[in-house]
Amino acid sequence: MSETFAVGLLGHGTVGSAFRELVEGRAEQIERTTGLRPEISGVLTRSRGDFEDILARSDLIAELMGGIEPAREYVLRAMEAGKHVVTANKQLLSQHGEELYEAARTHGVQLRFEASVAGVVPAIRVIHETLAGAHVERVHGIVNGTTNFILTEMTRTGASYGDALAEAQRLGYAEADPSEDVNGKDAAAKMTILARLAFDVPVRLDDVPYEGIENITSEDIEYAKEFGLSLKLIGSAERIGEGISVQVYPAFLYEGHPLASVNGSFNAVTIESPAITEITLSGPGAGGSQTASAVLGDVVSAMIPPTSLPAPAQPLPVVADRESAFYIHLEVADRPGVLAQVAEVLGLQGVSIRSVVQKGLGEDARLSMVMHPVLESKFRAAVKLIGGLDFVRSKPRALHVVDEEFAE
Repeated sequence: MSETFAVGLLGHGTVGSAFRELVEGRAEQIERTTGLRPEISGVLTRSRGDFEDILARSDLIAELMGGIEPAREYVLRAMEAGKHVVTANKQLLSQHGEELYEAARTHGVQLRFEASVAGVVPAIRVIHETLAGAHVERVHGIVNGTTNFILTEMTRTGASYGDALAEAQRLGYAEADPSEDVNGKDAAAKMTILARLAFDVPVRLDDVPYEGIENITSEDIEYAKEFGLSLKLIGSAERIGEGISVQVYPAFLYEGHPLASVNGSFNAVTIESPAITEITLSGPGAGGSQTASAVLGDVVSAMIPPTSLPAPAQPLPVVADRESAFYIHLEVADRPGVLAQVAEVLGLQGVSIRSVVQKGLGEDARLSMVMHPVLESKFRAAVKLIGGLDFVRSKPRALHVVDEEFAE
């Protein structure tokens, strides 16, 4: 008879219930592979279960309750008691990661969190284990399935942001309150975790500026098509000089970019290093069963000899101002000299135009432009000046453009 490996489950929502079913359905196969049979030793929810009892009867705690407290307290207490921990809690890791890593090292237990980023896409394992010997220069990707589904629907059908969000909610890709998805905070938490692993530096959610997709219009997407671009919510972490930059923002990509064809609720992460050039990992990023599968993978990994935790981190400067290409959309009066004045303001700030689309609308016109890469501070200064010109009818809309194309 094989030994039992007892898993205490904290949380029994969409992911927690899917995880429990998966454990029960895959226990026999896991037993054949590891010689241990996983079993749920107890379940803690708001209305049932006792944490101390579950902790005493478990070899590992799977934290799937979400939020900061009491999840942080339970995870720390589990590690202090010598129990391995698996979590999918990106907010907890992005705000208290260093404390949790140190607790795991101190008590000699495993802390695994593959499911906290990009669903079943094994980005964490690849960065932390497969590419442990590589000097990673940049990690960027689509790490929020909800926003990717919304932008895909807007592109595919011409739907408004509101209609595409409603469809995402109807299909279960978006929560009733989708704010952390659509405002970029969810993606920022995930990029915090990836940056910490990729660069061995302490990164907290407060260090990561983020923008969401709430202000994207169907017009932006329609004009982008004329430039051969697609729109994605991008998380980016990269080395810049002696520092690092971690950001989340909506950005246009040229069709040759490996992330441009990632559609629907799929996620993808591209990792760049001189040793490997670049690799892109892609797969489903949303859904209870997908996340539960990643959690179970971590549980199985914890059942076999342990791997190392991230080393203690050394801080690097955070670079706030970096180069990027940009898109700007302007509603202007249709009269002679408008484009010339806009180009003059851009030029005075050192911003050069790559391409322009202009459409007349009677007495008004729409200008859409893509810029060559420039420091963000210079571009934002130019946008502010342009917004004050007397012929500009409404606040300019500006978005990042990932100015890279990859050969097939």
